[in-house]
Order: sequence, then structure tokens, then C-alpha cells
Amino acid sequence: MTYALPIETDRLTLRRYVETDYDDLLKLQSNDDVTRFLLYESKTPEQVRDALAVRLADAPMDTDGQALTLAVILRETGQHLGEVTLFVTSVEHRGGEIGFVFHPEFHGRGFAAEASAELLRLGFAELGMHRIIGRLDARNSGSAALLQRLGLRQEAHFVSNEFLKGEWTDELVFALLADDWKS
Repeated sequence: MTYALPIETDRLTLRRYVETDYDDLLKLQSNDDVTRFLLYESKTPEQVRDALAVRLADAPMDTDGQALTLAVILRETGQHLGEVTLFVTSVEHRGGEIGFVFHPEFHGRGFAAEASAELLRLGFAELGMHRIIGRLDARNSGSAALLQRLGLRQEAHFVSNEFLKGEWTDELVFALLADDWKS
């Protein structure tokens, strides 16, 4: 599968990570407010180095479990706003999953929606995915609202199904089909 990077929008550049993004990634992944609803705790500097190494590796997106994580950069200033990720969940069934993580100071300005819309386009138009899901902690109402604005419909609410950070949490699953995305 092929895809073209970087992706430019009116306000943003979505690009591969580079070594010099370490400080920005550390700021993102070591922030308790950012990681509150994520599957991982705030990371140490060494864990962030490992996370950056994964982001630097090439992801041809042709095997189950591969992921493409792109740094989201504000074109006007060059600031790192956050990141968006597209996962290959099933090559056979042409399934993917979208994720997004943004610095709290950039919430509420439409950056996550703008970047995520491009990731959906990449998944459907360039990678030929049939279905893309978004999964999240049910308490994360901001992310749930964003997925709905992007056109994903809620398909599941799993009650008390994951034990995360010392407590049982509910999970919501949203999904979008390629045919729905096209229209």
C-alpha cells in the first residue's frame, strides 16, 4: 500500500516524526492530563525515546498491527500540536483504527478534527480501507464528540471491560465505512 506524505491542510502539516521531535513528544506523553484516558501511564524520558524510535520506523501499512503515527504541526508557527495515528487492524477485512492525541493548550480549535479528517481520507482513499473504527474510554466525552463530528457512529458501549490504571473502565467504539465516508 502506498500513501503520500506530508499532508498539508489549510492550517496544518501532518508529517513523519523526526529525531528533533523528541522534546515535543516528551511534553505530550509525560503529561498526566494528556494520558488520563489513554492505555498508558505518563512516560519517562527513556520510554519516550523508545516511542519516538517506533514513530521513526517505516510503516508500509500492509500487515496487521502496523501503525502510522504522524506529527501534527501548525504551519504558521511550526509548533507541534499533537499526533494522529492510523492502525491496520485487518488487511484481510481492510480494517483500520484511528487515534489522536493533542496538547491540552490546543484543544477546542478544530486542529484534531482537521488532522483526523485527513487521516480518514488517507485510510479510505489511499490505503483502500473498508472500515475505520475509533475506540476510547467512555469518560472521554471530548474525543467521543470529535468522532461523531467526523461522521463515525457509535456502535458499542462495553461496560467495565478494561482494567486500566487501577480501575474498571467502559469503552466506546465508533466506526465509519468507506461508502459513508465517500458520501
